[in-house]
Amino acid sequence: MPRSLNHRSFDVIVLGAGASGVVAAIAAANLGARTALIERGSAAGGELISGLAILGSSNSRGEWLIGGPAKGLIDRCDKLGGFVGRPFDGRTMWGACVDPEIMKLVVPEALADAGVATYLSATATDVVAHEGSVHGIIVEGRGEPMLLTAAAFVDASGDAFLSQLAGAQFEQGAPDGTLQPMSLTFRAGPVHYQQLLEFVRDNPQEFMLAESDVITKSPAECAADIYASGLPFVCLQAEGEHTLLREAMEHGQMYPTTGIYIYPTSVQRQELGLNTTRVVGVDPFDSEAAGSAMAALSGQVTQVISFLRSTIPGFSDCQVSGVSGRIGIRETRRILGEERLETDDVVEGRKRADVVAKGGHHVDIHGSGRAQQRIHVKGGKSYDIPFGALIPKHVANVMVSGRCFSSSREANGSARHMGSCMAMGQASGTAAALTARQHRANVRELDLSELQQVLRTEGAILDGIA
Repeated sequence: MPRSLNHRSFDVIVLGAGASGVVAAIAAANLGARTALIERGSAAGGELISGLAILGSSNSRGEWLIGGPAKGLIDRCDKLGGFVGRPFDGRTMWGACVDPEIMKLVVPEALADAGVATYLSATATDVVAHEGSVHGIIVEGRGEPMLLTAAAFVDASGDAFLSQLAGAQFEQGAPDGTLQPMSLTFRAGPVHYQQLLEFVRDNPQEFMLAESDVITKSPAECAADIYASGLPFVCLQAEGEHTLLREAMEHGQMYPTTGIYIYPTSVQRQELGLNTTRVVGVDPFDSEAAGSAMAALSGQVTQVISFLRSTIPGFSDCQVSGVSGRIGIRETRRILGEERLETDDVVEGRKRADVVAKGGHHVDIHGSGRAQQRIHVKGGKSYDIPFGALIPKHVANVMVSGRCFSSSREANGSARHMGSCMAMGQASGTAAALTARQHRANVRELDLSELQQVLRTEGAILDGIA
């Protein structure tokens, strides 16, 4: 016997409450749109609340690429003592580092203050659509099933779930289907910052340094700058012939990985975040395989901690202090959009008239073992993300936001990072709100110059950046 569906109507519905979806929902609500945010997990924020540094929020020159609601979340953290700083790693990246425990408070408060109706532990199981136009999403939660309807939708699922159900086409991974490895980020403390910083200063060969063409300093000078900053934001490398990490891998003390990425999450707690674990060859849509991957990644966490405690100064007293609540997935589907961000657009730092968001992170594609492809944006510049890259072909009233946007694999390896995903979130949420306000049946009917002007008024950074 068919079940009845509780029904609620909105102007804008955002599917997925990771960093991109949170910003999209706030951006839409800030323009007066009645907005719903649907998240299958038990908390909104995604990697924002894992402690991972917000990469891609600046270009390699240190210029901010995010404003509006994205920057607003960082500012809220700062007011509560949860913004650690914006250190530079001496190669390509400026990291906006936040305390995830503070961000866990900030995200729900910011959503509530904007008036977003947030649905947690709510899984979208199907869509109501006709001839490429989506009318509603069927949601299963802890209570009765619901039908949530809206005029415009943002697919921030990361996996193009909504777009696919609506009839969008997509591609996935490399041409042979290979996907980047899954990871599990975690935190450790207490770490003796000063001891670690002295080790960085005195052993630059152990770290990834001076890679970018905007760096005119030697690795030793970059290491000295990191020491002087007081914030350990650096990467232990496995590429050198005799680095400690490579030798540990050769002796079975560590699993193969390209590096151990270290970033500060709390000066008060003397805590650091770490991104280094990896499992390859796992289908992210296979739930059983994902469970096995989580077990393997958990084992790697304990292996990393053992290596750091026994080998790297500053870590001798540390313990695991926090683990991300979910596996980090770098890559699944990419929609085929009205426009596509190409590899050369990223590498050349191209600007374009139809810009709605910016990116600046280097191309970053992880492989198995120690493999990693890194291609820098020339001159440490930013590049423009076009509006059409957020619009799936053959779908009228859905925009995407985050890693499932239309791009080459290499371009996606840059723009999948949180900063550019949040910038796309503001663009897609703003466009959805304008679509609903103007009673447009198709997002393509929006006046692009008007969208860009609203984005600028709401704090988005579209101009004046290298």
